[in-house]
Amino acid sequence: MTNRIRTLRFEREEMTQAELARRIGVTRQTVIAIEKGRYSPSLETAFRIARVFAVPLEQVFQWTDDEGKTP
Repeated sequence: MTNRIRTLRFEREEMTQAELARRIGVTRQTVIAIEKGRYSPSLETAFRIARVFAVPLEQVFQWTDDEGKTP
């Protein structure tokens, strides 16, 4: 799974990881891990992230198969 969280943060007046974490109710370290693709968020957290950026979930997260292709 890939994501556009970093891009979306910078499009929103350079929102910090700490600010995003506060708004979705997780730690800054969790946001870092999600951004880097080391951690897949729960469905609830994923929807909270999309809500903060006021975009559909699909504009934040993209599913890719083992070969890096989007199905």
